[in-house]
Amino acid sequence: MRFVVGVTGGIGSGKSAVTERFESRGITVVDADLAARVVVEPGKPALEAIAGHFGEQLIRADGSLDRAELRRLVFADEAERHWLEQLTHPLIGREIMAQLEASTSPYTILSSPLLLETSQRDLTDCILVVDVPESVQLERTMQRDDNDEAQVRRIMAAQLPRPERLQGADIVLDNSRSLAALDELVEELHKEFLLRAEQHSP
Repeated sequence: MRFVVGVTGGIGSGKSAVTERFESRGITVVDADLAARVVVEPGKPALEAIAGHFGEQLIRADGSLDRAELRRLVFADEAERHWLEQLTHPLIGREIMAQLEASTSPYTILSSPLLLETSQRDLTDCILVVDVPESVQLERTMQRDDNDEAQVRRIMAAQLPRPERLQGADIVLDNSRSLAALDELVEELHKEFLLRAEQHSP
């Protein structure tokens, strides 16, 4: 398999801005969040299993999953969350693997908010953590999602603590500056990853 760079970061760190810049340079980005959506699309066995377990009220009129309602149910009950993870995590892993194997760019980005907390890290050759101070995370997320501070702090508290995330990084990208500065950083990293991918070739 090609050289894989795992990209992760806390909420509001700007992971999407980073991965979009790699994508614009012709690099395939495999997004774990999108893979998680693919496995519960209408007609997929996981969606039928979820409906069978939680009830048909979780299926919208168009046949898609009511993700907000499912989130509400599983975050209120640890056992239900565990059941859902047991069902979906192996499927998400297979979907990610298939997308990584299908990539034809010189190296591939695997973008995942749970990269360091799950076995997804084992699929990568290098881990890039997008980092900003917690005050910036708060400010950006409140502006973007129209959430109040208490809600954003709860989300941040549920994620891997920042020191642990930084400890798991091979490379830390400081994304607290301008978009022009980010462009320069990504360009430098792109050149480095192209070199490393060449050396990595089987």
